[in-house]
Amino acid sequence: MAQDRFYATGKRKNAVARVWLTPGTGKVTVNKLDADAYFGQIFKNHKIEKPFKVTETTEQYDVMATLKGGGKSAQVDALCHGISRALLETNPETRLPLKQSGLLTRDPRRKERKKYGQKGARAKFQFSKR
Repeated sequence: MAQDRFYATGKRKNAVARVWLTPGTGKVTVNKLDADAYFGQIFKNHKIEKPFKVTETTEQYDVMATLKGGGKSAQVDALCHGISRALLETNPETRLPLKQSGLLTRDPRRKERKKYGQKGARAKFQFSKR
């Protein structure tokens, strides 16, 4: 019997996306809201649909995701990472195109810490000669 739900976790900065894929029509639900309502139109178009375009599975799966932490931009990247990993669960042969597009790699960049004696991570206090 074939499994009808596929689960994966995606991460970016402090954002964590728990993603479930079910066979369907391509509907994306985030925290019980439509993706357009949750994110606005800015992010959805290219980032959320990219894993489906790469694997040529557009409108074959419905996405149900819960997002926690981070800002909207990090949450979109976490969702994209989670969708990519869930697509890998559906069909292991999609690994090569997903890997070549860089969708399976978790983005390791973090916020740089503030240093002592300075205003920020790189910014210094203004120097006064006199």
